[in-house]
Amino acid sequence: MGFEVMGKLHRKLVEQQVSDKFRKREFVLEILDGQYPQHIKFQLVQDRVNLIDQYKEGDSIKVFFDLTGREFDKGGEKLYFTNLSCWKIEGGGAQQGGTGKSDSDSWDRPDNGPAPSWGKSIDPLDDEIPF
Repeated sequence: MGFEVMGKLHRKLVEQQVSDKFRKREFVLEILDGQYPQHIKFQLVQDRVNLIDQYKEGDSIKVFFDLTGREFDKGGEKLYFTNLSCWKIEGGGAQQGGTGKSDSDSWDRPDNGPAPSWGKSIDPLDDEIPF
């Protein structure tokens, strides 16, 4: 599923080399939701870990991401993980304190499909979800 959301870059975390073949970097986006801001953590993986480098904390950015989940069997116990996997970042523009468009604009989603607006899935069957 593909989504996009705008917010303020709240925090950039350091890159982690999880294994010989896997690396990731996380960042936190602050999104205004009524009177309380939400702090949402996204992850960048593999060759996309540097997408966040050109932005500084406080910049307004637009994040394009996929909502992914997986099941993990830990000694017979089923665990479930959910990730917000970022695949593209754009600056929010000068009027919002951003740094403008990024070099990441050339990055396409793996399936080259369009990313819909926040809260809208690219799967037309998802219209049955009540929220």
